[in-house]
Amino acid sequence: MKTTARLLPADVPVVDLTSPWDAALDVATVILILLGALLCLIAAIGLLRFRDVPSRLHAATKPQVLGLILICLAMALSLRSWPVVAFLVPVVLVQLATAPLSAHMVGRQAYRNGTIEEARLVVDELAESKSTPPAAGG
Repeated sequence: MKTTARLLPADVPVVDLTSPWDAALDVATVILILLGALLCLIAAIGLLRFRDVPSRLHAATKPQVLGLILICLAMALSLRSWPVVAFLVPVVLVQLATAPLSAHMVGRQAYRNGTIEEARLVVDELAESKSTPPAAGG
């Protein structure tokens, strides 16, 4: 079965439907994705390289959340659709709500386990909670 290609005549103008704004948004999308991926990579390297729990928590929350926000923003710019934005906004909000909460819970448990060096703490607000068991109510 042979297929033949149909060529346009030379006098038919080819119209470029992309505007300069589309090109600028595409460049911004690429830059945002690269920055977001770099921040997520830095967060992963920080989790592996840092020694103590507070440093690892910092690496796990701040650059990772910012990286996710940049990638979601790049997706919204790339797809240019309101339903996509409506889907990405709750994703970002849930990440903003859960990352600090999980870091707080991990840090609190590390403090209770004694894996945080108390000498490195500037302020120890939980010192009195060590003497009272958690279920004692006091």
